[in-house]
Amino acid sequence: MEFLRPATWDEALAAKAEYPTAVPIAGGTDVMVELNFDRHRPVALIDLNRIPELHDWETGADGVVRLGASVPYARIIGHLSDRLPGLSLAARTVGSPQIRNRGSVGGNLGAASPAGDSHPALLASGCLVEAASADRGPRMIPIDEFFLGVKRNALEPDELILAVHIPSATGPQQFAKIGTRNAMVIAVCSFGMALHPEAGSVRTGIGSAAPTPRRAGAAEEFIAAELADTGMWASRGELAAATAKRFGELVAEAASPIDDVRGSAAYRRHALSVLARRTLTWTWDEYRAAGRAAA
Repeated sequence: MEFLRPATWDEALAAKAEYPTAVPIAGGTDVMVELNFDRHRPVALIDLNRIPELHDWETGADGVVRLGASVPYARIIGHLSDRLPGLSLAARTVGSPQIRNRGSVGGNLGAASPAGDSHPALLASGCLVEAASADRGPRMIPIDEFFLGVKRNALEPDELILAVHIPSATGPQQFAKIGTRNAMVIAVCSFGMALHPEAGSVRTGIGSAAPTPRRAGAAEEFIAAELADTGMWASRGELAAATAKRFGELVAEAASPIDDVRGSAAYRRHALSVLARRTLTWTWDEYRAAGRAAA
C-alpha cells in the first residue's frame, strides 16, 4: 500500500488523479476502522493533514459558512454553534471527545454512510459540497444530489472534497438521534430539521433509515403549507398537536428502513415519527420565543 503525504491542495489533487482508487485520510475515524478490520485494502492512502485550506472556515458576506473539509467537530461545536446550530447539535453526538477532535464533516461525507451523524443536519441546511479535480477544477454539488447509495457519493474517482458551503441559520434548527446511548454509538435512526422563515419553508434530513440519507419531501410540503395557510409564520401561534402528529407520520412514511442488529424497520419508523414530532415542536417553540423576545 502506498502512503502519500501531499503538502498542498494541488499536490493532493495530482495524487488522486494518479491513484483514482486511493482513499483520502484526515481524521481517520472511519478509514482506520475499515483498515483495522481488514474490510478494505486500498492501493494507496492520501494523507490530507498537511493541507491548510482543509482546516479553515470563514463566513462570507452572504452569511454562508465555508467549512473546510477537515475542520473537526470539536471546532464546529466551539465556534459555529450560533451560525450552524443543527450541525453543532449533531456534532455533539459524534463519538467520544477524542473522535470529535479528529473527525470532520468532509470525512463523514466521503464515507457516505446512511448513518452519518452530520448528514441530516446538512440536508436540512441546504448546503453545497465543493469538490475538485486536477483536470476539471472545482464544482459545487447540492447536498440533495450527493448521496447515491449505501456508502456511495457523487464524487468522481479523481475528485476530493475541499469544503462545504452551509448557509447560516435564519431560524431554529434541531437534531435528534436514537441509539443505546447519546454518543459513541451508530444511530438506530436520526432526524434533523431547520426552519427557514425568510423563505417560508422547512427542510428535513433522515438518517440511518434508508439506503442513503434523505429528506422527507411530503412532510416538508405539508408543514410549510400549514404554516402559510394559517398565517403562523407571522402570528407565531401555537402549533396544533394534530399538525405535529401528521408531520411525524409523513416523515416515517418517507423512510425505507431495514431490520438489522440495531433495530427493526418497524421500530425505526415509529422512532422517526416521534423524533420528527418532537423536533418540530422544539423548533417551533423556539421560533415563537424568539418572536416574543423581539417584541
